Amino acid sequence: MKNKLPKEAYGGVHGKDYVPYITDKSKRGANVSVLIIGIVLATIFAASTAYSGMKSGLTVAAGIPGAIIGSMLIGAFAKSKGILGKNITQGMSSGGESIASGVIYVLPAIILIGSKVTFLEGISVGIAGALFGIGALSLVYNYLIVEEHGKLMYPESMAISETLVASEAGGDAIKFMGIGFFISGIINVLTSSFLNLINNTITFVGSKFYKWKFSTEVNPLLLGIGFIVGLEVSLTMFAGSILANFGITPLIGYFTDLADKNVHSWNDATVLLHQMEVNSIAGSYVKYIGAGMMLCGGIIGAIKLIPTIIVSIKETLKAKSSKDDSKEKSSGEMIILLAGLSIIIVSAFLISQGATMAIVAAIVSIILALLFVIVSGRLAGTIGTSNLPVSGMTIASLVILTLVFVIMGWKGQADNKSLLLFANFMVVAISVAGGYSQSQKVTYVIGGSKKEMQNYFLIASIVGVIVVTGTVMVLSDQLAITGADAPFALPQANLMSTLTSGIMQGNLPWPMIIVGVVMALFLFLLDLPIMTIAIGFYLPISTTSIILVGALIRVFIEKISKDEREKEVKVANGISLSSGLVAGGSIIGLVGIILQVSGVIKPRIPTGFAGGNMMAIILLIILVIATTIPIMSSKVKNNE
Repeated sequence: MKNKLPKEAYGGVHGKDYVPYITDKSKRGANVSVLIIGIVLATIFAASTAYSGMKSGLTVAAGIPGAIIGSMLIGAFAKSKGILGKNITQGMSSGGESIASGVIYVLPAIILIGSKVTFLEGISVGIAGALFGIGALSLVYNYLIVEEHGKLMYPESMAISETLVASEAGGDAIKFMGIGFFISGIINVLTSSFLNLINNTITFVGSKFYKWKFSTEVNPLLLGIGFIVGLEVSLTMFAGSILANFGITPLIGYFTDLADKNVHSWNDATVLLHQMEVNSIAGSYVKYIGAGMMLCGGIIGAIKLIPTIIVSIKETLKAKSSKDDSKEKSSGEMIILLAGLSIIIVSAFLISQGATMAIVAAIVSIILALLFVIVSGRLAGTIGTSNLPVSGMTIASLVILTLVFVIMGWKGQADNKSLLLFANFMVVAISVAGGYSQSQKVTYVIGGSKKEMQNYFLIASIVGVIVVTGTVMVLSDQLAITGADAPFALPQANLMSTLTSGIMQGNLPWPMIIVGVVMALFLFLLDLPIMTIAIGFYLPISTTSIILVGALIRVFIEKISKDEREKEVKVANGISLSSGLVAGGSIIGLVGIILQVSGVIKPRIPTGFAGGNMMAIILLIILVIATTIPIMSSKVKNNE
């Protein structure tokens, strides 16, 4: 067995001349055991990504963690399927995660506008989006994967491929994921996610003269995300939080103190301006400035995609069908695409307030989804799925669809709910297309079956739709809680609900939205990452500060490494451990909330020392030490 990918995997030959890692075309990677493992992983990553994404506003791509865990499980239960079986499981992991990475942007927004979503509504538009995204992307497979081989680099696909090849020789990744899962599980059981025996939030609030707030949530999940995304993203997000909490909030607080004693907040007649505290200022004013920043960032991101859209469509239209592999030529792409179209058309009449809305909204949604599916697939080849601008594409699509609704006179709450369900179809299609394109590139590089990956990715996506929709419904009561004490930040869903309801009802606080837009334009002119800063501005500083701690641990690990090889090994082990932190925090946290909602456990409010800042500070020190020492202690093996 070869111990590394062929150098041509990175380019140097035309796609049709590339010889993959596995050359035996008769081999297949799937059987019943592989299917079961894939479904289990799709379920885990769908649920954990939904939970962590709604908690932090960030998601972690499942390709590499799925490859690591899948490799272990395939080795234990389906060893004969080897690397091809491992490839199927990483694809199915990505399929479940891709669904969650899209749905959390929109479906919770329906709850935030005061409506309820049924399970049938959620899964019908979700499955339609998954089928449409996979079917539409499959039609341009030859162009993206074969014709552009070596030009579209698919960085995360190549990392996954290298992980799969490395798994054939074994490794420490599973051990470190287990350590991370254990650390995260213990802390989550003790804190608010489960039993709530000890306080895990460090909080300091400024005086009346200068109204500010700093807090840190000691959350292993968020710390793990920080280690994975690195210092640049974490520090940029934290900068947004610093601006919001130590710049904008105190400024607004200064002027609210000067207000007349009888003047109340613009959106709450029970709150007097001169009595507003930090949390009220953030929820009534700063939040909308952040919404304006995210709106502008999304629109600028969509405009910057126009050249990519043009190139994608032009190259797709002139790309010729591959003729060198007749076995893979008829893959059922049109059947999947037509199935997706059929389901969204039928669903349109189920979720709409009339036949006209069903027809108009379905046509607009299908056109927008098709456009951005192609873009998503191409961008996965340049920047990977972790960095896909799903939010920008979703915002652009949603604003266009919202304007159509306003023009047609559909402005009620029921109309807004229908609008968001159509948006759910679009965002699922966009997100799934990126994950599917990435997984098919891995299959091409490794030498697996295109059709096999297509079918199993589709199964995982449907599983993901069911799991994520169910997760949102189980957590609906928690998702409906807003304000500083909300258990879920929901930055993207809050933005979607704010934009759609505000545009449709004409009650957006436009001065604050415009201030946010101007700030975003300022960042754009300085060539700074608008959306990352805007999300930091929008998220609680308790979230961004612990994410930054995770990134700083990574910097520390890199600095103490003696050479590049040692740094590479330790960072890789750190990412594995961090993936375990994310998985453990997501899964244990989700189980805890389900048990709390069902009444099985009744968490108490910690008091005394256990409920104070010092307890949270000690817990933070323990978490940092428990996370750092295993990574520092990892050794470079002679064969690495």
